[in-house]
Amino acid sequence: MNSPHQVMLLSEMEPGQFADSFVLLVSKERSTTKDGKPYFRTQFRDNSVTATAMIWSDTTWFEDCESNWTEGEFYKVRARYEESKYGPQLDIDRIRLANTDDEADGFDPGFYFKRSRFSSEEMFQKLTEITNTEISDVPLRNLVLDILSEYEEQIKTIAAASKNHHAFTGGFLEHVLSVTKTACYFADKYLAYYQKMQPPLNKSLVIAGAILHDIGKLTELEYKPHGSQYTPAGRLIGHILLGRDLVREHAVKIEGLDPEMLLRLEHLIVAHQNLPEWGSPIAPHTPEALLVHYADDVDAKFHMMATTLENVLPGSQEEFSSRDNALRRSIFVGLKSNE
Repeated sequence: MNSPHQVMLLSEMEPGQFADSFVLLVSKERSTTKDGKPYFRTQFRDNSVTATAMIWSDTTWFEDCESNWTEGEFYKVRARYEESKYGPQLDIDRIRLANTDDEADGFDPGFYFKRSRFSSEEMFQKLTEITNTEISDVPLRNLVLDILSEYEEQIKTIAAASKNHHAFTGGFLEHVLSVTKTACYFADKYLAYYQKMQPPLNKSLVIAGAILHDIGKLTELEYKPHGSQYTPAGRLIGHILLGRDLVREHAVKIEGLDPEMLLRLEHLIVAHQNLPEWGSPIAPHTPEALLVHYADDVDAKFHMMATTLENVLPGSQEEFSSRDNALRRSIFVGLKSNE
């Protein structure tokens, strides 16, 4: 692909523009049309824009895509960039693997990996600070600190999911810290509202549960910068039971940990997704588990909605987003002028 074509970022291209770009292949999904013909829906991105390229069975690139294109690899493409109600699109004319010779044209692999907007070091420090100041039950605090200490580097790095929400480097920690902050607010609010509850709402348990509710994802997901994938244990067991098991393993080392406290913490982890179809074998049966479930749920879903609205194309005249988002619904953008 040696020619005088201009090299541009996807995020620099205007609709209808034809140029060369360095891109990261982040997904390649095979499917079939209503007529039974195979096709691939591929997605390429730079650091801020993801574009879809449909590879139909009767086109030039189908066989090459099927046999050679690999998720997580970098490519140099010559393509026409378009925008539709389904988002950015690429019509590929040429494609090859990027290589070190392309550095002369500005190719830098580190530029393409999506990561949290926030510092992992600062987020982890804040999570540790909350653990020390908000969990008054000492054995429970020691359990959380023991887990945070052993898995610090992994916690600061991994994504929260393979897709849908916080699916990027540092996403797990961003999500956990956000859930913990919300759970802390919930606990303070409802402790003040319902002072006659017996037993009273246990704030220490709420905070510990918020921090540890997704801890099984350390085992469920294999972290990769371009997109995490499920491990065999993740597929066959899932992060809920993996998390419960991890907490049990660490709990045996903690002196003075109350058995009922541990039982309630295990229930909180097992119940945090609320419904069997979401992965929980049992719904929340304690007030602490209820608060953590909703703190978790609102953080994940708000991220999905916010991300959809962050990716609305500038100048778009559409009043709703497409349904091609993690919530699988059209998000209202606003009324548009008829002029």
